[in-house]
This record gives sequence, C-alpha cells and structure tokens, in this order.
Amino acid sequence: MATTSKQKLIIVESPAKAKTISRYLGKGYKVEASQGHVCDLPKSQLGIDPDHDFDLKYITIRGRGEILSRIRKEAKNASHVYFATDPDREGEAISWHLYHVLGVDENEPCRIEFNEVTKKAVQNAIKNPRKLDMGRIDAQQARRALDRLVGYKISPLLWTKIKKGLSAGRVQSVATKMVVDRENEIDAFIPEEYWDISAKCSTGSGKKAHVFTARLAGVDGSKTQVNNAKDAEKIRSMIEKETFIVSEIKRKEKKRMPTPPFTTSSLQQEAGRKLNFTTARTMQVVQQLYEGIDIAGEGTQGLVTYIRTDSVRISDDALEAVRAFIPQKFGPEYLPAEKNEYKGRKNAQDAHEAIRPTDVFRTPDSIKSSLNREQYMLYRLIYNRFVASQMAPAVYQTLTADITGQHISLRFYGEHKTFSGFTALYEESLDETVSSVEMTLPVLEEKQKISVEEVSSEQHFTQPPSRYTEASLVRTLEENGIGRPSTYAPTISTIISRGYVSREKKRLYPTELGIMVTDMMEKYFSEIVDTEFTANMETKLDEVEEGNADWKKILRDFYPEFEKTLHTAEKEIEKVEVKDEVSDVPCDQCGALMVYKMGRYGRFLACPNFPDCRNTKPILNYIDTPCPKCGKRLLEKISKKNRKFYGCEAYPECDFVSWDQPVAEKCPQCGSYMVEKHNARGEVIHLCANESCRYKSNIKNTEEYPDE
Repeated sequence: MATTSKQKLIIVESPAKAKTISRYLGKGYKVEASQGHVCDLPKSQLGIDPDHDFDLKYITIRGRGEILSRIRKEAKNASHVYFATDPDREGEAISWHLYHVLGVDENEPCRIEFNEVTKKAVQNAIKNPRKLDMGRIDAQQARRALDRLVGYKISPLLWTKIKKGLSAGRVQSVATKMVVDRENEIDAFIPEEYWDISAKCSTGSGKKAHVFTARLAGVDGSKTQVNNAKDAEKIRSMIEKETFIVSEIKRKEKKRMPTPPFTTSSLQQEAGRKLNFTTARTMQVVQQLYEGIDIAGEGTQGLVTYIRTDSVRISDDALEAVRAFIPQKFGPEYLPAEKNEYKGRKNAQDAHEAIRPTDVFRTPDSIKSSLNREQYMLYRLIYNRFVASQMAPAVYQTLTADITGQHISLRFYGEHKTFSGFTALYEESLDETVSSVEMTLPVLEEKQKISVEEVSSEQHFTQPPSRYTEASLVRTLEENGIGRPSTYAPTISTIISRGYVSREKKRLYPTELGIMVTDMMEKYFSEIVDTEFTANMETKLDEVEEGNADWKKILRDFYPEFEKTLHTAEKEIEKVEVKDEVSDVPCDQCGALMVYKMGRYGRFLACPNFPDCRNTKPILNYIDTPCPKCGKRLLEKISKKNRKFYGCEAYPECDFVSWDQPVAEKCPQCGSYMVEKHNARGEVIHLCANESCRYKSNIKNTEEYPDE
C-alpha cells in the first residue's frame, strides 16, 4: 500500500494571511495561523523577577490552547515546519515562542520572512530559510519588560491615589503629556495684532491690461510690520497718493519634487488628512490589503507590501516596474532620466521597503469592484503616492516684482505651473490649509508704470499653536523618536479610551483626568514622561536588535532608580478625589441626576447611587439632519470597533444607517440624501449617497476651529 508524502507546515499569524498563502503553495503545504502571540507574560502578576536578573515568566495565553493543539498535531505530521510570522520584532518573538512550544531546534533554519504576500515572495522565502534573529527577539523582550514594569508598577498607584482603571505607559504617558503641553501653550498664548495691507494693481486700461495684487513690502526703504489700525490707515492713505513703477523683476523656473512612498507614519498622517481615517482605522484597512483580498479573476492577492516600516527604500524590481509603467500611462516626459532617490529619517530601520503596491500594473480602478470603499480609497492613496514618487518633478514659472513709489514699496509674487509632472497623479496634503499662489502671471516690464485701483487693509491676530490631530501627533512622536511604526495607532487609541484625551472635530483635547495624571507623572516620574529619555530608550532597543547591546543591562540600568522613585511616590502622593461630572438627566429608577462615566466604547451615563442602583444609559448625540428614510431624528453612534456612524432614533422600526454624516441638502440630480465629506485639500463638500450618481455640491470653507 502506497504512503502519502507528508506536507510541509507553514505557520503565520492571521487566518487571512494563511488563506492567501495556501492558494500560492498548493497541496504540498499546510498553512496554519497562530492568531498573534501564543505566549506572553501573565496578566495576573508582574511576570518579571528583578531579584533574579529579570527572568521573564511566559505562559500560554488564555484561549490559545486549542490553536496550539492543532498546530502541534500538524507539526507532528509535517515533514518540515516553517515560521512565517511578520518580519519585525513582534513577529520574530512569536516565531521564537512557537519554536519552543513545538520543540524545534533554535539553530535549525526554519524562519522565513517576506515583505509582501505574493506568490513570488513566498516561494523565494521558502527557498531561503534562516535561523532565528536573537537580536530582534531580545529587543522585543526588553521592550515588553520595560512596558510591563512601568505599567504594572505605576498603574496600581494611579488606581489607589486617583481613580480605578487608570494606566500609565512608557509611550502613552509621553503622548498624553504632549497633548497637555500643547493645551497649556494655547492657554498661555497672548495674541498680537497685525495688519495685512495689499493693493489691487493694474498695468493700464483696456483689454490688454493686467490686474494683480501686490502686498506691502516696506516704507522708506525698511521692512514694516503694521500693528494697529492707525498705522494701517496711514499707510493705506500713502499708497493711494503714490505713483508706482516696476523697479525690479525676477523670473525663475522652480521644480517641485514628489514626496517619497509611504512609511507607516506618513500613511497614517495622509490617510487622516485626505480620507478622514483615524490611525487605528488606517491600520485595520491596510492590514487587510497586506494580508490578501479576493480579486475577481485572480483569487486572493496581497495588494501592498509590509505595513509597519519607517523606510522609504523600494526594491530594484519595484523600481524597474514603475519606471516601465510611467511612460506607458502618462507619456515619456513624465519619467525622469534617473530614478528618484529618497533619504530616510535619522534612526529609521531599513529592514523593510516603504509601503507600496505589490504590482504597479494592478491599478486601483482595475480592482475597484473587488474592494470595499475604504479598501479602495486607501489602496488608491498608497498606489498613487508610490507611482508619483518616481515621476518627473512639477515645473513652475515664478515671478517676483518689486513695485516702488517715493515712500512705499510693494511686492508681487506668483507662480504658474508649466508642467504638471507628478502632480498629474498626486499631491500631498498638509495639516493646516495653505492657500495656493498658483496663477496666470501678469506681463510686467521694468520701469513700467503701475496704477493702484484699490487698497485693502485687513486686521489679524497671531494665532496660538494648533491642537494636535491624530496625524500631527503621529508626526511629532516620530520626529522626537518616540515609539516605532507599530506603536503609533495603539498609543493614540489607548490615551483616548482611557479618557486622558478626547477627540472633537479631529482635534485632540486633554481631559481633566489627563491633565491630573500628567501633573502627577511629571512630579514623581519625570523621567518616564521625558521625551529625550523615551527616545534614548528606543535607540537602546535598536542597539539590542543590531547586536550591539545587552537587553538585560537596559533593565539593570533602569530599574533600581525607578524603584526608588516608586517608593517615594507611594509615600508622598496624597489621594485625589475625582468627582464625576453630573448631567441634567435623571435616573429612570431612583431619580438621582446621572453622572458621566468613561467606558470601553466612550462616555456613558450612570447612576451615582451605584451599587444600590445600577442603571446606565448611552449618551444620545442628535444631529440636525432628519432621517432620510422616515423623517425622525438621527443619532451619532459608536460601533463596537470604536467607529462613528449615524442611525435613526426609531431603530429597529427604521433601519437607516450611514458611516458618513447625512446633511439636510437633497441631491439636485437624483433626489437622494447627501453626506458630508472632505476632499483631497481638506475642504468640506456634500456628496450624493447614491453610488450611481455621486453628485458633488459646491465646496464650502474648511472647518474652522475657535482655537486657531
């Protein structure tokens, strides 16, 4: 009787990734998913023994027993086992734990990794297995131990002294402090008055005349800042009486280079600005694109490369493909003679490529029908950014003209795009709206007489620094070397869910609780919330990964002083009573005014007489727009995945729901309801909800924030 040959076992992290890889490898392979970490420090105890050189106690994570039993069974019957977890520290640690659970020799080359979930990448990885990277594993252990020591030692102190359920963390406490510090800057800011003075100028009369706007440059040969209405009126009067000529003209050609392909941080920032995604939502959707999507006619395909990276490098194969694609799609003039090269930020890890599409010929529109709306939007963003990064620069003709009178000098600056280059496909957004100066340039000559048709003076006040958005906080964390690509999204989610920070109209505000905890951390644990200390710790972890530092020494250096600080804090911190904010909503059961509480899915109302009365209520946030289906009121709600949506108050009788906020305006083309959206420039538009119509209304001004 013939015996069937044993299959090779490949272990990955997620079921979606397992499904994709199974399709690539066929019958000779069995692919199983560990569903993340299988071993970790115990939740019920510290799990670290400082008295025995910081030995770590690992246990099987609750709920992983059945998964491990299945993997053990498959491994026992397999001819070979490969560990294909993610190509980073966490992935290496998961493989390491699986090695031990399955009894595989650490020196056996069974670890495989790939930067993209494609058939070619997976097959190449299997041909080139390696041994475990203990540098990565030790760096992960050091980070895990540091985070556990800080969290498990300080958090109980917060519970005792302030409020149960609070937490502290190496990165989250620094992020919270940043938001608090920004609020303090805004509170301390004293606005200063200034005036902008501009003149509507003309080169003559008739059809050939050119009209343009010049701004005040100086008075009597000196730069002048106008600080009050009296001086503004005086200068305005002087301009009206002056005779002006063009004294100097400078014409230049300016080239604007494209931005590099996405890192994790820049993707989170741009998705926040252009798509209005939270950092957490961005990572959820891009994970789906990385692990594999079922594409019509192709089957399951990984659409983008590995998503946790701070490198802007791309492979030679990807470069060759995109340079072949650009002239086909846009024309030869859009391809630069040499490849565009980008320099990564200091301390960037270059192990992985930038985030890019796995196949540049798989355009967003060609697979749109196989993607949901969010997947399509994010894939298009990644795709366009990558292709644009290797396109020719945009070219502008610039004109600077000095226009002088006897006492007053004006200046005109304008630029006109003469070649679109990469901007034909993609332009980066900014956190703050910047008005464009692109225009049709006036025809001016030196010594030419200029007449002033109208003078405008406009009062302004200097503005405080803007409150952080998720995008700008991620950028600041990255610039300060705090955290790594995998930590930005969970850090922001944590400080919001803990009630330290609230998110309103995309802006991050510190709560009273967040300010209180930060004040305590600054006073007693100043090193933990110090940006330089936290950044230096990240550098030390990088050194461990590179094999240039001992991970246990980091803990030995950190813990003794931390323990002293902890004892001092326990003695000196006085208990603070945090009173719950009282609402005007009476409890249905006992009549007491309910109080606001923070739960897993945000704020809710609870009876203050707990535990005698356990009544709770959701906070109902109504919007002004009536339900498009039945005419009753619409509620702003939060899903189990912490995502905002809108539903009818009459649910379940009326089942209307929408991810986007409906507006009262009806579509003039099809009569459907419209929703509020943001375009690529951050401006608010109204868009028809009918997928077959998608009419856009006139663009309104970008959201204005009273603090800016």
